[in-house]
Amino acid sequence: MAEKTVIHVIDDDAAMRDSLAFLLDVNGFQPEVFESSAAFLAKTAGGAPACVVSDIRMPGMNGIELVRKLKSDGIPCPVILITGHGDVALAVEAMKAGAVDFIEKPFDDAILLGSIRSALEAGPSNQGDSAARATAQARLAELSPRERDVLQGLVAGKINKVIAHELNISPRTVEVYRANLMAKTGARSVSELMRVALAAGL
Repeated sequence: MAEKTVIHVIDDDAAMRDSLAFLLDVNGFQPEVFESSAAFLAKTAGGAPACVVSDIRMPGMNGIELVRKLKSDGIPCPVILITGHGDVALAVEAMKAGAVDFIEKPFDDAILLGSIRSALEAGPSNQGDSAARATAQARLAELSPRERDVLQGLVAGKINKVIAHELNISPRTVEVYRANLMAKTGARSVSELMRVALAAGL
């Protein structure tokens, strides 16, 4: 029997840890759960984990700080962050720091499992993959200059009202442009739209 891939889960919410552990277990992975980044780092010292799923907001070292710590320590490990609805700007910052993905709560189980499988297949060294960049750029090719302006505002973590003010348009118009961005790129969520934009080098 093949050895199960270990997925490390870090979340300070015990119910969330149990839920994720169950999901991973029934889908053929071996979950190892931790209540904090410090507990995870103490347990995994010396080896590169296959994949980490971590909450972004935690006491002590948060998800972004964990990504930076692994990177500075030269540990090539894909990190997927789980984020609350208001944390998209933080999650974008985390992806710029080196996280491979972020998923907004509440999320569909299939989305998380798909993200984990993609991270495992890609491996730690393929983040700057030129094929992935070309694919992402192709998804943005149909955008108008104004749609790109709105997308850059979103990537910068700005809210609609701020983007509207900077572009001298109404917040309602920004919403229309956001809808156009989703339709033209095929993104099913703001987080997916951010992933495409970052992969394209925006």
